[in-house]
Amino acid sequence: MVVRTRRETDRVFSLPQEWRRIFTWQKRHRLLVARLTFLLILTFLFALVGTVAVYFLGRNAPDTEIKSAFDAFYFTSVQLLTVSSSLKNPLSTGGRVLNILFEIWGVIFVAGAAGAGATFFLTEDENA
Repeated sequence: MVVRTRRETDRVFSLPQEWRRIFTWQKRHRLLVARLTFLLILTFLFALVGTVAVYFLGRNAPDTEIKSAFDAFYFTSVQLLTVSSSLKNPLSTGGRVLNILFEIWGVIFVAGAAGAGATFFLTEDENA
């Protein structure tokens, strides 16, 4: 029979300790939530400003499909989430510039979220 010291048994896997470690909010958890919340708030504000801008820049353009504020919101949100929508791309110069900015913001958002996730997984717990 092998007798282990307390120091040796602390290194053995313990399911209750592991669950406690997993569900304990460390500094890295708070940073992840703060970073993602910051990105989501910025995206929401960007979508609101973009909706207003698309509506005013696109509603009077010839052959536009943006006829209401909802159409502008739909176009803006789809452009922020993907790179295409069922609506035609804006025909005015200002609308095209906004479209490019939406696509750039989409790339920035994905990169920021991926970076926040990578930092979360690559940072060790404080008590590890």
